[in-house]
Amino acid sequence: MEPERAGGEAAADPDGREAGAVCAEEEQNVLQELSELPVEAAGKRPTCSRCSRPQKVCLCPFLPVNPLNVSTCLYIVQHPAEGNRVLRTVPLLAACLPAEKCKVFIGRRFNEDRHPELAAVCRSLSTLVLYPGPEANNLEELELDPSLSPYNIIIIDGTWSQAKGMFYGNSLFRFPKQVQLKTSLSSQYIIRTQPTNTCLSTLECAAFALSVVEKNHCIHEVILRPLQALCSFQLQHGAQIHHSKEHLIKNGLYAKSMPKNKQISSPGDRMSNSSKIHFQWEPPNVL
Repeated sequence: MEPERAGGEAAADPDGREAGAVCAEEEQNVLQELSELPVEAAGKRPTCSRCSRPQKVCLCPFLPVNPLNVSTCLYIVQHPAEGNRVLRTVPLLAACLPAEKCKVFIGRRFNEDRHPELAAVCRSLSTLVLYPGPEANNLEELELDPSLSPYNIIIIDGTWSQAKGMFYGNSLFRFPKQVQLKTSLSSQYIIRTQPTNTCLSTLECAAFALSVVEKNHCIHEVILRPLQALCSFQLQHGAQIHHSKEHLIKNGLYAKSMPKNKQISSPGDRMSNSSKIHFQWEPPNVL
């Protein structure tokens, strides 16, 4: 029978080395071997040059074969944070239109010196800025002057708070005629939580505005196809349909507590369609 060791004395191997030291040495050797293994460089998935989606989930089959023939030019002023989001709608919008008809300006502040092209567009009588509010005209009811054609449309791409800061923080956006969408169409960007059902993504806003100005409803249908395909693919791979924030609050499903001044108690307390937010924020991608 093995004699009892004195308190605090560690067991030793036949060579007199302590067992703890042996384990530590073996662990060190394993770590050294692991550190010498070749490491493969991490790389991004190959991306489609047209739709900006990973090639395995390319949406080009749902884009028009040729860019849409439109006279109206879109100027997308995009908050810098939008470029980091995976499921963006602006690349799909741009892929549907000729390059010269969809121009993207990234930033928070724009001025005459740094952005002369955008400044000139803002001062043009042919330019409309799409932003809802009490001073905005309903685009569907606006009588467009044929002599001013072709028109330009400025659309702010960002969350509601970002869009608000950009609109009121840039004096250039005071020059164009302000318009809004009166449509009661529900957003088809169903993989995103929106303030209300009639709040639209940037792509949807652009599609509807173009169809009104160009007087061609087919434009709206064609531009929405890649968005519908995107949502369908995401739902097939684990995404869930997101109800609007308004719907969740109305049905007592909204997890966060709402301030009293923003609680919805009756339909009459809600904002009218003409003053609702028309911008979409983008949570993390499912993929």
